[in-house]
Amino acid sequence: MQQEALSFLSSSFPSLHHNFPTLSRLRFHNFPALSFKPNTSSSSLFKSPDFPSLSSTTTTTETLESSIHEKLIYLDSLGIDFLTLINRHPPLLSTALSAVESVVDYMTTPPINFTLQDFRRLVSMCPELLTSPLTSHTIPVITFLLREVGVDSIFDLRQALRRRPRLLACSVDHQLRPTLYFLQRIGILDPHKHTYLLSCSVEHKLVPRIDFFEKLGFSRRSATAMFKRFPQLFNYSIAENYEPKLKYLMVEMGRDVREVLEFPQYFSFSLENRIKPRHEACAAKGVRFPLPVMLKTNEAGFRDTLEVHFCNE
Repeated sequence: MQQEALSFLSSSFPSLHHNFPTLSRLRFHNFPALSFKPNTSSSSLFKSPDFPSLSSTTTTTETLESSIHEKLIYLDSLGIDFLTLINRHPPLLSTALSAVESVVDYMTTPPINFTLQDFRRLVSMCPELLTSPLTSHTIPVITFLLREVGVDSIFDLRQALRRRPRLLACSVDHQLRPTLYFLQRIGILDPHKHTYLLSCSVEHKLVPRIDFFEKLGFSRRSATAMFKRFPQLFNYSIAENYEPKLKYLMVEMGRDVREVLEFPQYFSFSLENRIKPRHEACAAKGVRFPLPVMLKTNEAGFRDTLEVHFCNE
Protein backbone atom coordinates (compact mmCIF):
# COMPACT_ATOMS: atom_id res chain seq x y z
CA MET A 1 0.00 0.00 0.00
CA GLN A 2 2.92 2.35 0.82
CA GLN A 3 4.47 1.83 -2.64
CA GLU A 4 1.09 2.28 -4.30
CA ALA A 5 0.59 5.57 -2.46
CA LEU A 6 4.05 6.85 -3.43
CA SER A 7 3.48 5.94 -7.10
CA PHE A 8 0.17 7.76 -7.10
CA LEU A 9 1.65 10.88 -5.48
CA SER A 10 4.42 11.05 -8.08
CA SER A 11 1.89 11.91 -10.78
CA SER A 12 1.07 15.56 -11.38
CA PHE A 13 -2.25 17.24 -10.77
CA PRO A 14 -2.92 20.10 -13.22
CA SER A 15 -4.32 23.19 -11.59
CA LEU A 16 -7.14 25.20 -13.06
CA HIS A 17 -6.75 28.86 -13.65
CA HIS A 18 -9.74 31.10 -14.16
CA ASN A 19 -9.32 34.51 -15.68
CA PHE A 20 -12.09 36.94 -15.15
CA PRO A 21 -12.17 40.17 -17.15
CA THR A 22 -12.40 43.40 -15.19
CA LEU A 23 -14.46 46.42 -16.07
CA SER A 24 -11.91 49.20 -16.39
CA ARG A 25 -14.38 52.05 -16.68
CA LEU A 26 -18.01 52.77 -17.33
CA ARG A 27 -19.17 53.29 -20.88
CA PHE A 28 -22.66 53.95 -21.97
CA HIS A 29 -23.63 53.38 -25.60
CA ASN A 30 -26.96 54.43 -27.00
CA PHE A 31 -27.67 53.11 -30.43
CA PRO A 32 -30.97 54.41 -31.85
CA ALA A 33 -32.70 51.69 -33.82
CA LEU A 34 -34.02 52.37 -37.31
CA SER A 35 -37.72 51.75 -37.66
CA PHE A 36 -39.37 51.48 -41.07
CA LYS A 37 -43.14 51.32 -41.18
CA PRO A 38 -44.53 49.29 -44.08
CA ASN A 39 -46.81 51.41 -46.22
CA THR A 40 -47.84 50.86 -49.80
CA SER A 41 -48.90 54.43 -50.50
CA SER A 42 -46.76 56.31 -52.95
CA SER A 43 -46.22 59.18 -50.52
CA SER A 44 -44.62 56.84 -48.03
CA LEU A 45 -41.85 55.92 -50.46
CA PHE A 46 -40.18 59.25 -49.84
CA LYS A 47 -40.59 59.35 -46.03
CA SER A 48 -37.46 59.33 -43.87
CA PRO A 49 -37.02 56.44 -41.40
CA ASP A 50 -38.23 57.08 -37.85
CA PHE A 51 -35.44 57.85 -35.36
CA PRO A 52 -35.93 58.22 -31.62
CA SER A 53 -36.04 61.85 -30.79
CA LEU A 54 -32.90 63.39 -29.41
CA SER A 55 -34.78 64.56 -26.34
CA SER A 56 -36.01 61.02 -25.43
CA THR A 57 -32.51 59.54 -25.84
CA THR A 58 -31.02 62.29 -23.72
CA THR A 59 -33.67 61.77 -21.05
CA THR A 60 -32.96 58.02 -20.89
CA THR A 61 -29.22 58.62 -20.56
CA GLU A 62 -29.73 61.24 -17.88
CA THR A 63 -32.04 58.90 -15.94
CA LEU A 64 -29.48 56.08 -16.07
CA GLU A 65 -26.65 58.36 -15.02
CA SER A 66 -28.77 59.78 -12.20
CA SER A 67 -29.60 56.26 -10.95
CA ILE A 68 -25.94 55.26 -10.94
CA HIS A 69 -24.97 58.50 -9.23
CA GLU A 70 -27.54 57.92 -6.49
CA LYS A 71 -26.20 54.39 -5.87
CA LEU A 72 -22.66 55.73 -5.77
CA ILE A 73 -23.60 58.33 -3.15
CA TYR A 74 -25.63 55.83 -1.10
CA LEU A 75 -22.94 53.14 -1.02
CA ASP A 76 -20.26 55.73 -0.36
CA SER A 77 -22.23 56.83 2.70
CA LEU A 78 -21.88 53.24 3.96
CA GLY A 79 -18.14 53.22 3.29
CA ILE A 80 -18.46 50.96 0.23
CA ASP A 81 -16.42 51.81 -2.87
CA PHE A 82 -18.98 51.62 -5.68
CA LEU A 83 -16.51 51.88 -8.56
CA THR A 84 -14.31 49.09 -7.21
CA LEU A 85 -17.38 46.94 -6.62
CA ILE A 86 -18.78 47.28 -10.15
CA ASN A 87 -15.42 46.25 -11.59
CA ARG A 88 -15.85 42.97 -9.74
CA HIS A 89 -19.61 42.68 -10.13
CA PRO A 90 -21.01 44.70 -13.10
CA PRO A 91 -24.68 43.66 -12.52
CA LEU A 92 -24.71 46.18 -9.69
CA LEU A 93 -24.96 48.88 -12.38
CA SER A 94 -28.47 47.83 -13.36
CA THR A 95 -29.75 46.95 -9.90
CA ALA A 96 -32.37 49.37 -8.59
CA LEU A 97 -31.29 51.52 -5.67
CA SER A 98 -34.44 50.50 -3.77
CA ALA A 99 -33.40 46.83 -4.05
CA VAL A 100 -29.93 47.61 -2.73
CA GLU A 101 -31.41 49.60 0.16
CA SER A 102 -33.72 46.71 1.06
CA VAL A 103 -30.79 44.30 1.33
CA VAL A 104 -28.77 46.73 3.43
CA ASP A 105 -31.70 47.36 5.77
CA TYR A 106 -32.42 43.64 6.18
CA MET A 107 -28.81 42.72 6.94
CA THR A 108 -27.96 45.64 9.25
CA THR A 109 -31.11 45.88 11.38
CA PRO A 110 -32.61 43.43 13.88
CA PRO A 111 -32.86 40.51 13.90
CA ILE A 112 -29.82 39.96 11.64
CA ASN A 113 -28.15 43.18 12.80
CA PHE A 114 -24.69 43.10 11.22
CA THR A 115 -22.53 46.10 12.02
CA LEU A 116 -21.65 48.30 9.05
CA GLN A 117 -18.06 47.13 9.34
CA ASP A 118 -19.12 43.49 9.09
CA PHE A 119 -21.54 44.29 6.28
CA ARG A 120 -18.82 46.01 4.26
CA ARG A 121 -16.67 42.89 4.63
CA LEU A 122 -19.54 40.66 3.50
CA VAL A 123 -20.07 42.80 0.40
CA SER A 124 -16.35 42.94 -0.41
CA MET A 125 -16.20 39.12 -0.38
CA CYS A 126 -19.67 38.51 -1.81
CA PRO A 127 -20.81 41.49 -3.96
CA GLU A 128 -23.70 39.35 -5.24
CA LEU A 129 -25.38 40.08 -1.92
CA LEU A 130 -26.32 43.55 -3.18
CA THR A 131 -27.88 42.30 -6.40
CA SER A 132 -29.59 39.11 -5.21
CA PRO A 133 -33.40 39.38 -4.79
CA LEU A 134 -34.09 39.75 -1.09
CA THR A 135 -37.33 37.78 -0.81
CA SER A 136 -36.57 35.02 -3.33
CA HIS A 137 -32.88 34.47 -2.56
CA THR A 138 -31.29 36.06 0.52
CA ILE A 139 -34.10 35.42 3.01
CA PRO A 140 -34.43 31.76 1.87
CA VAL A 141 -30.67 31.29 2.46
CA ILE A 142 -30.96 32.70 5.98
CA THR A 143 -34.04 30.57 6.67
CA PHE A 144 -32.29 27.42 5.38
CA LEU A 145 -29.29 27.95 7.65
CA LEU A 146 -31.46 28.45 10.71
CA ARG A 147 -34.10 25.78 10.11
CA GLU A 148 -32.53 23.01 8.04
CA VAL A 149 -28.86 23.26 8.93
CA GLY A 150 -29.67 23.90 12.58
CA VAL A 151 -27.63 27.03 13.21
CA ASP A 152 -28.50 27.67 16.85
CA SER A 153 -28.92 31.43 17.04
CA ILE A 154 -28.63 34.73 15.20
CA PHE A 155 -25.23 35.16 16.82
CA ASP A 156 -24.07 31.83 15.36
CA LEU A 157 -25.62 32.79 12.02
CA ARG A 158 -23.55 35.96 11.90
CA GLN A 159 -20.45 33.94 12.80
CA ALA A 160 -21.16 31.48 9.97
CA LEU A 161 -21.62 34.26 7.41
CA ARG A 162 -18.53 36.12 8.59
CA ARG A 163 -16.53 32.95 8.06
CA ARG A 164 -18.03 32.14 4.66
CA PRO A 165 -19.80 35.13 3.06
CA ARG A 166 -20.12 33.14 -0.19
CA LEU A 167 -23.00 31.22 1.40
CA LEU A 168 -25.12 34.26 0.57
CA ALA A 169 -24.46 33.82 -3.15
CA CYS A 170 -25.49 30.15 -3.21
CA SER A 171 -28.81 28.73 -4.34
CA VAL A 172 -30.59 26.76 -1.63
CA ASP A 173 -32.02 24.23 -4.10
CA HIS A 174 -29.02 23.78 -6.37
CA GLN A 175 -26.09 24.18 -3.97
CA LEU A 176 -26.74 24.38 -0.24
CA ARG A 177 -29.31 21.62 0.25
CA PRO A 178 -27.55 19.00 -1.96
CA THR A 179 -24.28 19.61 -0.08
CA LEU A 180 -26.06 19.35 3.26
CA TYR A 181 -27.53 15.98 2.25
CA PHE A 182 -24.11 14.75 1.10
CA LEU A 183 -22.45 15.70 4.39
CA GLN A 184 -25.19 13.99 6.37
CA ARG A 185 -24.92 10.90 4.17
CA ILE A 186 -21.22 10.43 4.95
CA GLY A 187 -21.88 10.78 8.67
CA ILE A 188 -21.31 14.46 9.43
CA LEU A 189 -24.34 14.91 11.65
CA ASP A 190 -23.50 18.34 13.07
CA PRO A 191 -23.45 20.45 9.87
CA HIS A 192 -24.22 23.62 11.84
CA LYS A 193 -20.60 23.42 13.02
CA HIS A 194 -19.32 23.15 9.46
CA THR A 195 -21.45 25.62 7.50
CA TYR A 196 -18.34 26.73 5.58
CA LEU A 197 -18.57 23.46 3.64
CA LEU A 198 -22.09 24.11 2.35
CA SER A 199 -20.87 26.44 -0.39
CA CYS A 200 -18.56 23.71 -1.74
CA SER A 201 -19.50 21.72 -4.82
CA VAL A 202 -20.09 18.05 -4.05
CA GLU A 203 -19.05 17.01 -7.54
CA HIS A 204 -16.04 19.27 -8.03
CA LYS A 205 -14.60 19.60 -4.52
CA LEU A 206 -15.88 17.16 -1.91
CA VAL A 207 -16.01 13.87 -3.84
CA PRO A 208 -12.60 14.38 -5.57
CA ARG A 209 -10.93 14.71 -2.17
CA ILE A 210 -12.37 11.41 -0.97
CA ASP A 211 -11.38 9.85 -4.31
CA PHE A 212 -7.79 11.08 -3.79
CA PHE A 213 -7.37 8.99 -0.65
CA GLU A 214 -9.02 6.00 -2.29
CA LYS A 215 -6.38 6.18 -5.02
CA LEU A 216 -3.72 6.05 -2.32
CA GLY A 217 -5.01 2.60 -1.46
CA PHE A 218 -7.50 3.38 1.30
CA SER A 219 -10.94 1.80 1.18
CA ARG A 220 -13.88 4.08 0.46
CA ARG A 221 -15.09 3.54 4.00
CA SER A 222 -11.72 4.42 5.54
CA ALA A 223 -11.28 7.49 3.36
CA THR A 224 -14.76 8.73 4.19
CA ALA A 225 -14.13 8.13 7.90
CA MET A 226 -11.20 10.56 7.76
CA PHE A 227 -13.45 13.35 6.59
CA LYS A 228 -16.12 12.43 9.11
CA ARG A 229 -13.51 12.64 11.87
CA PHE A 230 -12.03 15.91 10.56
CA PRO A 231 -14.42 17.71 8.14
CA GLN A 232 -12.00 20.65 7.72
CA LEU A 233 -9.96 18.25 5.57
CA PHE A 234 -12.34 19.05 2.69
CA ASN A 235 -11.03 22.63 2.65
CA TYR A 236 -7.42 21.77 1.86
CA SER A 237 -5.92 21.72 -1.61
CA ILE A 238 -4.91 18.39 -3.10
CA ALA A 239 -1.89 19.82 -4.95
CA GLU A 240 -0.76 22.33 -2.35
CA ASN A 241 -1.53 20.42 0.85
CA TYR A 242 -2.27 16.70 0.55
CA GLU A 243 0.47 15.84 -1.92
CA PRO A 244 3.53 17.61 -0.42
CA LYS A 245 2.64 16.63 3.15
CA LEU A 246 2.09 12.98 2.26
CA LYS A 247 5.36 12.85 0.34
CA TYR A 248 7.22 14.31 3.30
CA LEU A 249 5.48 11.89 5.67
CA MET A 250 6.44 8.82 3.68
CA VAL A 251 9.78 9.80 2.13
CA GLU A 252 11.49 12.09 4.64
CA MET A 253 9.84 10.87 7.85
CA GLY A 254 9.68 7.23 6.77
CA ARG A 255 6.19 6.79 8.18
CA ASP A 256 3.30 4.65 7.03
CA VAL A 257 0.66 6.54 5.04
CA ARG A 258 -2.01 4.87 7.17
CA GLU A 259 -1.02 7.05 10.14
CA VAL A 260 -3.15 9.86 8.67
CA LEU A 261 -6.25 7.68 8.96
CA GLU A 262 -6.13 8.05 12.73
CA PHE A 263 -4.78 11.59 12.67
CA PRO A 264 -6.14 13.49 9.63
CA GLN A 265 -5.41 16.72 11.55
CA TYR A 266 -1.86 16.19 10.27
CA PHE A 267 -2.88 18.15 7.16
CA SER A 268 -3.84 21.19 9.22
CA PHE A 269 -0.27 21.86 10.33
CA SER A 270 2.20 23.94 8.34
CA LEU A 271 4.75 21.80 6.55
CA GLU A 272 7.51 24.40 6.77
CA ASN A 273 6.75 25.89 10.18
CA ARG A 274 5.63 22.87 12.20
CA ILE A 275 5.99 19.46 10.55
CA LYS A 276 9.55 19.77 9.22
CA PRO A 277 11.09 21.48 12.28
CA ARG A 278 9.45 19.04 14.70
CA HIS A 279 10.52 16.00 12.69
CA GLU A 280 14.09 17.30 12.35
CA ALA A 281 14.28 17.95 16.09
CA CYS A 282 13.11 14.40 16.79
CA ALA A 283 15.47 12.91 14.21
CA ALA A 284 18.43 14.79 15.70
CA LYS A 285 17.84 13.06 19.03
CA GLY A 286 16.81 9.73 17.57
CA VAL A 287 13.30 10.05 18.96
CA ARG A 288 10.10 9.02 17.23
CA PHE A 289 6.77 10.31 18.54
CA PRO A 290 3.25 9.51 17.35
CA LEU A 291 2.05 12.28 15.04
CA PRO A 292 -0.38 13.82 17.58
CA VAL A 293 2.35 14.06 20.24
CA MET A 294 4.83 15.51 17.77
CA LEU A 295 2.52 18.15 16.31
CA LYS A 296 -0.29 19.10 18.70
CA THR A 297 1.70 20.38 21.70
CA ASN A 298 2.97 23.95 21.81
CA GLU A 299 6.66 24.63 21.30
CA ALA A 300 7.62 24.67 24.97
CA GLY A 301 5.67 21.48 25.66
CA PHE A 302 7.22 19.77 22.67
CA ARG A 303 10.76 20.67 23.76
CA ASP A 304 10.11 19.47 27.30
CA THR A 305 8.62 16.18 26.07
CA LEU A 306 11.56 15.71 23.71
CA GLU A 307 14.14 16.28 26.44
CA VAL A 308 12.40 14.01 28.93
CA HIS A 309 12.03 11.21 26.37
CA PHE A 310 15.65 11.62 25.24
CA CYS A 311 17.00 11.51 28.78
CA ASN A 312 15.01 8.37 29.55
CA GLU A 313 16.32 6.52 26.54
